[in-house]
Amino acid sequence: MDLDQLRAFVAVVDHGTFEAAARALHLTPSAVSQRIKVLETSAGTVLLQRTKPVQPTARGTALLRSARQLAHLADETAQLLRADGALASGRVRIPIVVNADSIATWFADALAVVATAGDVELEVRRDDEHVSADLLRSGEVMGAVTTEPVPVQGCAVRRLGTLTYRAKASRSFSRRWFPDGPDPDRLALAPIVQFDRKDRMQSGLLERLGVTQAPPQTFVPDSAQFVGAVRRGVGWGMVPDLQDPRGTLVTLDPGWVTPVTLHWQVWRVASRALDAVTAAVVGAATSQLDQV
Repeated sequence: MDLDQLRAFVAVVDHGTFEAAARALHLTPSAVSQRIKVLETSAGTVLLQRTKPVQPTARGTALLRSARQLAHLADETAQLLRADGALASGRVRIPIVVNADSIATWFADALAVVATAGDVELEVRRDDEHVSADLLRSGEVMGAVTTEPVPVQGCAVRRLGTLTYRAKASRSFSRRWFPDGPDPDRLALAPIVQFDRKDRMQSGLLERLGVTQAPPQTFVPDSAQFVGAVRRGVGWGMVPDLQDPRGTLVTLDPGWVTPVTLHWQVWRVASRALDAVTAAVVGAATSQLDQV
């Protein structure tokens, strides 16, 4: 398998179309298509489903991780050969996945450190921390902020710390819906703010409290806007301490806490660029997340 063919394969998966991959590789769509055809002939199987967006087949998924590793190592080696130290003329691209609340809070410091070094092009994907490890298994990303403490095959894992969530609401919302304090009967009626359909924070707390009736829900799939909706009295929600540092929101009950321990999983390959990203992520997390 030729390296240029593998690069074309990775680019089509990442960008979703042959045309977008061609633009990223500075090729024509027909040249990308030809490389994929030759690669599939060499592999003896169809690797891509020609859907919109293009998706890898089962065997294509099996190839994706190895293809990305080879392309990454080739790029990093070329970077080292072109220049000395961190003054390399080219950047190594590293796709990672991070949950929305981390992106909105502590992860910005990691981004700043990586950007200052200047030799890594970081592509941050956003996904739920409970499913992000699946993207590592498929080869779509090289590193992940995840709740999974058991390393994915071929990956190393580091504990980052705990993001602590508390049930909170605005003062006006609390006075209206919980004048005598929150209880299961009132919680069954009080509106809640949900991030998206994957969000189990609020419903999980209600289940623990024995609330079986589903209250009205508003979905706000943006971390900052989620907290903004809680502040505006749209509903109550589980808010990370880092997003309410001054405690201006009302804590409904001190015992209604959900700690989420985060880990960093990254490919176990000899890569200076990946090591630098890992150091930046671990450093930012250590300084801001709860380490108890």
